[in-house]
Amino acid sequence: MALDPDDPRPPYVQVANALRAAILTRKFTAGDKLPSRSELAKTYNVAPMTVQNALRELREEGLIVSRQGSGVFVRERTERPVGLRPHIERAFEAQHVTIDFAGFSGETLHGVMAEPLDKIRIGRLRPESIHVRLLLPDPGQPWSLPVTVEDKADSPGFRQRAEEIMRRHTLAIVDSVTELAQLGLVNEATAEIRVHPAAPLFKLYLINEEEAFFGFYPVREHVITFGGETQAMYDLMGKDAILFHHSANDDDTSTGSQYVDQAKTWFTSMWTTVAKEYTR
Repeated sequence: MALDPDDPRPPYVQVANALRAAILTRKFTAGDKLPSRSELAKTYNVAPMTVQNALRELREEGLIVSRQGSGVFVRERTERPVGLRPHIERAFEAQHVTIDFAGFSGETLHGVMAEPLDKIRIGRLRPESIHVRLLLPDPGQPWSLPVTVEDKADSPGFRQRAEEIMRRHTLAIVDSVTELAQLGLVNEATAEIRVHPAAPLFKLYLINEEEAFFGFYPVREHVITFGGETQAMYDLMGKDAILFHHSANDDDTSTGSQYVDQAKTWFTSMWTTVAKEYTR
């Protein structure tokens, strides 16, 4: 499994990303011993020092632990905060890609989808189909969150500002995904946006119907400028939301498998009942 020569990232970063994805997608499970440094160097066609630097990255992230005289092992852990990016990137290696998102603006998803979509454009990835669904709060309806600090009331000005942010990121996702089908780079590609009347207290990502990432939005006071004036708001801090990973690839009695199943059920219920199509 040689590294991609066109990838501009240093070789140790590429190796770390590949191993991280293997751990987070449970190809290596908690307690598993990783291949030796020389075996990994042969697998990725790199120098042993490159592997050592990659393992140092994963050790600092708390994903692995070295045991003197025994080797390197995937750390035993309960559900823990994880990064979304390597899972999204790996998801696009599948033939059929599905991503469902429920949350506030879609800004994080827009960012992490950029690289795999670029890889499709230059021919390094070629999934058969891509389907993305975005479930967002209706900016045309009053919100119970975010609200003003002074009287905990809905702010139409804030909603207008939030809609501009939402449109910028979600419509960019829609345009980027559907363009792939128009260019003939993917056989089938769709991206839809629906809005609902509930305040988003959490963000949820469902990837390829096998993985779920869930995180609560912290509510914090935030001074924002819009309409030429400043306003103190109790805002939802999406970038501060810690995501937890659950996988349907666990056995049927595991919490992870049950969580993914229930998350899909919840998303479908919202998508098919109270949500309505978002018009540009």
